[in-house]
Amino acid sequence: MKKHILITGASKGIGFETARYLAENKCSVTAIARSEDKLGELNSLFPDSIYPLAMDITEENAGPFIRDHLQKTGKKIDGLINNAGLLINKPFQKLTRDDWYNQMEINLFAPVFLIQELFSFFNSGSHIVNIGSMGGFQTSSKFPGLTGYSVAKGALSILSECVSTEFSDHNISCNCLCLGAVQTEMLNQAFPGIEAPVKPIEMGKYIGNFTLSAHKFYNGKVLPVSLMDPS
Repeated sequence: MKKHILITGASKGIGFETARYLAENKCSVTAIARSEDKLGELNSLFPDSIYPLAMDITEENAGPFIRDHLQKTGKKIDGLINNAGLLINKPFQKLTRDDWYNQMEINLFAPVFLIQELFSFFNSGSHIVNIGSMGGFQTSSKFPGLTGYSVAKGALSILSECVSTEFSDHNISCNCLCLGAVQTEMLNQAFPGIEAPVKPIEMGKYIGNFTLSAHKFYNGKVLPVSLMDPS
C-alpha cells in the first residue's frame, strides 16, 4: 500500500523536488502551495500520485480545508513535511511588527496549527518532519538581516522536540532538519551571488528518504544538514 505524504511549500525549490522524489518512489503526495500553476506542473508529471492543493496555509480555514480533502480522497497521513517558509532579509532595527508576524506565522504558527488540526489523520508510525534552518540551530553562525527568520526557525526546532514528546504515546515521531546552503530562490534572496554546494534535487531526495525511514532511528531530534555557511 502506498504511503501518503503531505508537504507544504511544494511549488518550487526543495518542496517541489521532495514531492517529485516521493512520487517517483511509489508514494502518494498531497502537494500544498499557493501557486496553482506550479502544482499543476507536478500533477502533470505524476497524475496518479500527486494530489495538488492550491491554498494559503496561514489562512484560518487551512486545517479544515485539508481535512476535507483527506476525507474526500480517503487518505490518512504517513508523513507531514512542513516545508513552506518565508525569509525577510532586513536589518534588525528595520524589522517591522508585520515583518515579525509574517515570518512567525508562516515559519512557526502554520506548522503548529496544521499538526494540531490534522492529528486525527496521522497513522500510527507516521513521521512529522519540520524543515528548519541552520540560522535557527543553536551555536551556528548567524548573519545580519536574518534575525527574524532565524528566530522563527529556532522556535520551530523547539516545537519539534516538544511535539515528539506530546505524541510519543501515539507512535507519531517528529524531527527537525536544519538546512544549510541549498541553491534556491530563498538562498539567492538572502545571499545574492552565493553558489551553494547542494542543489534542490539532491536535498529533495535526502528529505524524502528521511521522511520515509529516519523515524526508525530518530525522534525529537534537531539535526543540522549543512556542508557550508553561506559566508
